[in-house]
Amino acid sequence: MAKSTAKKIEAKKPVVYFRPKELTCKCGCQKNEFNADFLKLLRKIRIECDFPFPLTSAYRCSNHPEEASKTSTGAHPQGKAVDVLCSGERALKLLEVALKHGIRRVGVSQKGRSRFIHLDDGEDLPKPALWSY
Repeated sequence: MAKSTAKKIEAKKPVVYFRPKELTCKCGCQKNEFNADFLKLLRKIRIECDFPFPLTSAYRCSNHPEEASKTSTGAHPQGKAVDVLCSGERALKLLEVALKHGIRRVGVSQKGRSRFIHLDDGEDLPKPALWSY
């Protein structure tokens, strides 16, 4: 009897670019109220960029030290902001692709040890907006 040459067809696993732990508040409260629509947009941007997106910050509750010290609420507590660790060529590519996908609020930190790009789609916040840290 002839041996079957048919290869097993493996079920494709969904690609997960962002783990819940990355999207969760880092103050210790363990809340994760990251916006599902913003996450879909972020995945599209990640796919087009085709490089890893280590997140240094995503959702932040109102008690998070960075939010508690602010006079007004930003996009992180809305679950509609991320800080992506990147620099140089990747930072430029990320900005290009994010703008193409409709991101209109961007913060840039490209000096020192903490180099990142902040992307957000915060509600009731000025758009377009660009700032540096």
